[in-house]
Amino acid sequence: MISASDRDRIVSAIHAAEAATSGEIICVIAQASSDYRLVPVAWAAAIALAIPLPLIVLTSWPAMVIYLLQLVTFVVLAVVLSWPAIRIALVPRQAKRDRAHLTAMRQFWAQGLHLTEQRTGVLIFASAAERYAEIIADAGIYQKVSPGTWDGALGALTSALRRGQPADGFVAAIEQCGAVLAAHFPLPAGTVKKDQLPDQVIEI
Repeated sequence: MISASDRDRIVSAIHAAEAATSGEIICVIAQASSDYRLVPVAWAAAIALAIPLPLIVLTSWPAMVIYLLQLVTFVVLAVVLSWPAIRIALVPRQAKRDRAHLTAMRQFWAQGLHLTEQRTGVLIFASAAERYAEIIADAGIYQKVSPGTWDGALGALTSALRRGQPADGFVAAIEQCGAVLAAHFPLPAGTVKKDQLPDQVIEI
């Protein structure tokens, strides 16, 4: 999803953003937050179940023919609807958002963003298939920064995802998040930044 050069750009942006703050930023990008494997099966089953009634009413075909047609319909639809682009399109928007949010929360804990000394960890998360982005800040940040503060950074990230330029979106979001962190959690004068978490972008 991200080339080596784009990865270097993102890491450099994290390093620059953290230079003036005690906050920690980690970026995670997911190809998809779920494989949604059951979705095409459910659609295929629902359509196949609707096949027999009109055939029984409108034709005199034997039950075995109707059954075979129903079975073939299910198999063909299950295969066709399993193509990634179609499968994702069949998932309700809210279901995709819920699954992506759950993945973001899991990554927040998995990457140890809750373990910083002042609880100033920030996760910048994006899921490409769902075109979903979220910024999750730890408790220390929420005491001073309202959730709406991140709207500009989220807008930059999601618009870049739609254009197929995730690295540009991450860099823009990192810069905006870094400015917020520097304003509310500046490094004391003369202090050298000590990373509590690695500067990295993680692909899952």
